[in-house]
Amino acid sequence: MKFTNRIITNQTIDLSNADFSNGEIILIDKPSGPTSFQVVSKIKKITGAKKVGHSGTLDPLASGLMIICTGKKTKEMDHFINLDKAYTGIIRLGFKSPSMDSETELTELALPEDLNEQKIFKVRDKFLGEIEQTPPMYSAKKINGKKLYHLARKGKSVERKPRKVLIQNFDIEKIELPDIYFNITCSKGTYIRVIADDFGKQLNSGGVLMKLRRESIGEYNVDNALTIEQFKLQMFSSAKFSHL
Repeated sequence: MKFTNRIITNQTIDLSNADFSNGEIILIDKPSGPTSFQVVSKIKKITGAKKVGHSGTLDPLASGLMIICTGKKTKEMDHFINLDKAYTGIIRLGFKSPSMDSETELTELALPEDLNEQKIFKVRDKFLGEIEQTPPMYSAKKINGKKLYHLARKGKSVERKPRKVLIQNFDIEKIELPDIYFNITCSKGTYIRVIADDFGKQLNSGGVLMKLRRESIGEYNVDNALTIEQFKLQMFSSAKFSHL
């Protein structure tokens, strides 16, 4: 497939030549709160395109880069889906939750008395390279046609097979216990929530993902992305779409 590098970013001043029905690619900075599906629905409503897709799900509480494809450009989504992703965030030790983040109720655990930075970095090293992850129940992954989070919210659990992912980079930027500030570069399909949960288990402290932001997808950076409101204003300021 021939890939086009035409991208709508926060540097795109004029959208009068945009053809969303035929196909465009947009960098969007997702806020914390809405689901990825809701973001796609908003872009669909703003553009009027019948077909809209995205490059990879972000959890509701996560923020950051989503690459939105419309029209015929949805055929190019695999190009973006297969790219490495980079994230920043906070793992909070001393807690656990069913969703492995703060979306569900947190249970507080005692921090080990011998917990120190040396042990934290030693555990970090175990996550570098190729590792196995079991997809969490609170995820959009489908098993037998059903999204896991629908089952999880009903209190159900099903068997999930572990799969291999690649962690190219896992830097700990700052430690302010119980919080660990990190940045991670990883292959597609990596669940950062699972890393937070497994990290806490390795330290016998529990761990949840308290904050997550997707900084980049391959060469595409969130610094060049439009917020939904910015994109909406750009559309409405364009004479071609002012009637929307």
